[in-house]
Amino acid sequence: MNKLLVFLIALIGTVHTAWSQTQPTPKQDTIKVYTLPAFIVEAQKDPEYEKRYQKLVRDVKKALPYAKMAGFRFQLMEQNLALLPTEKAKKEYLKRTEEAIKEQFMDDLVNLTVSQGKILIKLIHRETGKDTYSLLKDYRGNFTALYWQGLAKVFSADLKNEYNPVEDWQIEQIIQSLGFE
Repeated sequence: MNKLLVFLIALIGTVHTAWSQTQPTPKQDTIKVYTLPAFIVEAQKDPEYEKRYQKLVRDVKKALPYAKMAGFRFQLMEQNLALLPTEKAKKEYLKRTEEAIKEQFMDDLVNLTVSQGKILIKLIHRETGKDTYSLLKDYRGNFTALYWQGLAKVFSADLKNEYNPVEDWQIEQIIQSLGFE
């Protein structure tokens, strides 16, 4: 009797298992499969890839808040300049704004690494739509823009560097993963 009971339970279990494998259920789990482009697959095979990527994540996390603030300040400054009636008032406003920005951020910005500075230059372009050199030239003049461009060149950076979401896809991916648009 025990052997017959065990046989029946095993038979029912086998039939049920075979039937459930052939009949799709409406709530069947699905695993999405993505094919990565070849250059990403090759990059991920590089043993130094993860190390460089984590450094990029750290640098973007450090530079992004400053770029967001620069974008906000730039927009606010543009709106306020449009409201001012005279060139003298605009120059005075720009001077006060520059002093306030220096006082608030200069100590932090001086402590950025060269790679964080390069990323900041790109992110400022991303946030404002203008490269850093043009912003300096428009608001501080040619001499100041040339001075800071020369200083940037000493550190192998370029204030005319622009953000390109295709070339800088990793930076864009990091920004989106951090919850920023």
